[in-house]
Amino acid sequence: MSAPHGKAASPFKQPKAVWAVAFACVISFMGIGLVDPILPALAESLHASPSQVSLLFSSYLIVTAVAMLIVGWFSSRFGAKRTLVVGLSVIVVFAALAGCSGSINGIVGFRAGWGLGNALFIATSLAVIVASASGGFGGAIILYETALGLGIAVGPLLGGELGAISWRGPFFGVAGLMAIALVATLAFVPELPKPARRTSPVAPLKALRHRGLLTMGIMALLYNWGFFTMLGYAPYPMKLSAHQLGLVFTGWGLLVAAFSVFFAPRLQARFGTAPVLYANLLGLGVVMAVIAAGVATPTVVIVAVIVSGAFIGINNTLTTQAVMLVSPVERPVASSAYGFLRFIGGGLAPYVAGKLADATDLSVPFYVGAATFVLAIPVLASGHRLLRQAETRTGEGEPVEPTLTRVGDAPSGTTPPVVVAVGDHDRAAVIVDTAARLARDTGSPLEVVHVQQTAVVEEQAVDAEDLAHARATVTAHLDRLAAQGVAATGQILTSVGDHAAAGRALARHAAELGARTVAVGRSPRGPLAQFADGSFTTALTHAATCTVVLVDPDSDPRPLDAATLTALRGAAG
Repeated sequence: MSAPHGKAASPFKQPKAVWAVAFACVISFMGIGLVDPILPALAESLHASPSQVSLLFSSYLIVTAVAMLIVGWFSSRFGAKRTLVVGLSVIVVFAALAGCSGSINGIVGFRAGWGLGNALFIATSLAVIVASASGGFGGAIILYETALGLGIAVGPLLGGELGAISWRGPFFGVAGLMAIALVATLAFVPELPKPARRTSPVAPLKALRHRGLLTMGIMALLYNWGFFTMLGYAPYPMKLSAHQLGLVFTGWGLLVAAFSVFFAPRLQARFGTAPVLYANLLGLGVVMAVIAAGVATPTVVIVAVIVSGAFIGINNTLTTQAVMLVSPVERPVASSAYGFLRFIGGGLAPYVAGKLADATDLSVPFYVGAATFVLAIPVLASGHRLLRQAETRTGEGEPVEPTLTRVGDAPSGTTPPVVVAVGDHDRAAVIVDTAARLARDTGSPLEVVHVQQTAVVEEQAVDAEDLAHARATVTAHLDRLAAQGVAATGQILTSVGDHAAAGRALARHAAELGARTVAVGRSPRGPLAQFADGSFTTALTHAATCTVVLVDPDSDPRPLDAATLTALRGAAG
């Protein structure tokens, strides 16, 4: 997550390494939607049944699921760049082979290899972008989310255009575009340091012994069962050309991207993670039942599929967020364990749906998909207490969020302090020093709260820094302030994904301290990103019981007038 910063570089002013990986991310996120518009054409051209064609999803997703168990071990052993290069190379080769294949069984097999490459790529792409970015951590996340949204929205459109020429077009298109990304990655992405500790290949399976993570994983399995039943079979009753199917799924993809990035975090902040997921899963169940009941009416299916994009976007974001909230293991391990169960559900669903459709009629797989969405609600409810504890910081022995970790000595005395919140960036020291001047002018001690940044995007979570680095940063601030004769203490505020939640956590902390005022710098994320996941500063201001001051280090320091000093001195009573 992004902390309050000073004036930041544009997220789109990045080195070539970041653009190379971001381009590959767009193509990777196109992967599933790219194939959807050509499913009926594949069935017709290769004389295959819908159940045979659906195995394109099953082979791809089951191999991706199994590969998720080892990608952490592979990346920690061989490094992030090599993992990216291997993943991209595998995608290029198997996508091209799928385009050259003359049988449905051949394509299904080559899609399995494609799934292996995709697992290697998606497990490391976000971490590489963050490590290589010069536009700040927040800028890197904005760029990654942009790539995600663009890939989801454009994939079906490109698939429809290429599929209108030939069903082979989307496969060759992916191979060609990924080859460009592979060359750019080799040329521009530097070697990145390997983790200090290697990840065990069995760590994700061991992590599933934790009840909260297992509960969320089973819920995701059921959700993905319904989701991939829809993707695998909805194109057939629509009775549209590849080009028209591309337009339908582009509309669907636009809603997925918009509700995932912009609306899910705001609904979460307003109602909480679990209530939103309950309502969302019920909504998906209703939409899927509408598809089943109206399977003989193409217009009903088209509208319902497009509308489902809104629910799917919300679910994709909040499910991963919930996994990271309740999981007691390292985030890459939690991501791998969750991804394993999630993709297993997606892989099994098209196969079972095909068998059901062959034995009965096309409406039955959709009714089963609706049932899995609804069944996911009681599964999630069985872990409601763990998730609620994580959100409200009442858990015992769990890594709840947001959390505060003290650095150095506890404050002494009874004078209300000034609290300053900063992130890990090059202007943090200037903001802290400006806040220190405010503290001196009001006769207050200073507390430095360092916001440790974490982002959750799709099934991936990444930290901008580890706890040791955050401690060292706070210690450096305290040492500098001590040399200036400023009495100061330190805290680390850690939160997963939700900027507004971190702002409210800081407001609670300031109230507990009886703080005189809270000082923050300007956010680097811009109004669009702040609308998407909530503004740290806005949430802090609304929740704070004391004065909140916006520090602008670019402006020349000006003496505080007597009225302002009196107001600040009296703010804490």
